[in-house]
Amino acid sequence: MHGMMLPAALPTLATIWTAVAVVLLLPCVVLLAEVLLAVTARRAEDRSEGVRPSVAVIVPAHDEAPIIAQTLRSIVPQLAAHDRMIVIADNCSDATAAVTRAAGAEAVERTDPVRRGKGYALDFAVRHLEPMAPDVVIVVDADCQVAPNAIERLARQCAVSGRPAQARYRLCAADGAGLSARLKQFACALKNEARPLGLSRLGLPCQLTGSGMAFPWSVIRSARLASGQIVEDLQLGIELTRSGTAPLFCATARVTSELPSANEGIQSQRMRWEHGHLAAIVREGPRLLLGSLVRGDWSGVALATDLMVPPLALLLLLIGAHWLIGLWLYAAGGELPALLLATLAAALLALSVLLAWLRYGREIIPFSALALAPLYALGKVPLYAKFLHGRQKAWVRSRRNHEVR
Repeated sequence: MHGMMLPAALPTLATIWTAVAVVLLLPCVVLLAEVLLAVTARRAEDRSEGVRPSVAVIVPAHDEAPIIAQTLRSIVPQLAAHDRMIVIADNCSDATAAVTRAAGAEAVERTDPVRRGKGYALDFAVRHLEPMAPDVVIVVDADCQVAPNAIERLARQCAVSGRPAQARYRLCAADGAGLSARLKQFACALKNEARPLGLSRLGLPCQLTGSGMAFPWSVIRSARLASGQIVEDLQLGIELTRSGTAPLFCATARVTSELPSANEGIQSQRMRWEHGHLAAIVREGPRLLLGSLVRGDWSGVALATDLMVPPLALLLLLIGAHWLIGLWLYAAGGELPALLLATLAAALLALSVLLAWLRYGREIIPFSALALAPLYALGKVPLYAKFLHGRQKAWVRSRRNHEVR
């Protein structure tokens, strides 16, 4: 009886699966458009102009004594006489504050074992700055290196546009890291460099990616920083877009950090980033898109469509599963549309990855490694399964590489 009912249900299943294929096709189109714009862009030029604004650089730090001095050495030479360099030693149990002061920077200690995380530290820092407010506030994570002239370029872009600016945030695999870490580096280059560069060519906003973020004082002083979100930077960018001050990409400023190499550090960071991103897609994506359409805010529409592109590995898994079921529908009953749309989505995704690799990935992974991307994606199935059951909701600091060497 069941076997007799299945053929009759095939047209209905095929219709549903075709609709799902259209939904999956949309992020592939967005991704390809962003990559095409990025790879055809000319080399970014520094167009600094006007009076350089005063700057306060904030570095939120939790037990970063072994690496904080190196981070400060990349920033301090870029500061002018009227600038400030502040490290928020947040719930530290080590010598982060002492090392900071020895390096010639200001350290402010914060202790609150309940309200933990970067967002709370940034809110504390902004309140600390209020009596002598700078023109621009720049946020740099404690494990980052800031490229020469990046501070000035971010500050000037903020001053000219009156909007937040996001530097190129480059995440690099550690020396001697395996293929999985280098595939992650390539995926980060696609997300943090190629896609925002593509959007910037159309004057469209980008997501905030965590480090190398610059804000006009008028924007940051009223922003909701102490949100408790596990991806507080992404959430902040969404809220600023709603308020009419969407972030812009600053292609000429670069900030670099090393990806965790210890398995524990990799897993905790991946879970925080990807669970937070998926939660934002579900919670904020449709709301931002509909609200922006109602207001006629095309910057908000662009950011919403960019936000709703799933993580690359998940998109690959979804399209692969959809193609296999589309193939089954075609073999069982000749239902072709779902299979054709799934094939088109797969082709667009493959073209996006290939173009991005040609511009950003050739020094990271060999071309042959792209063939292993499906295995890399399959390895993340447990991570995505935990999003449905056992989702990470609390902030957890990733272990640094020096802590496991």
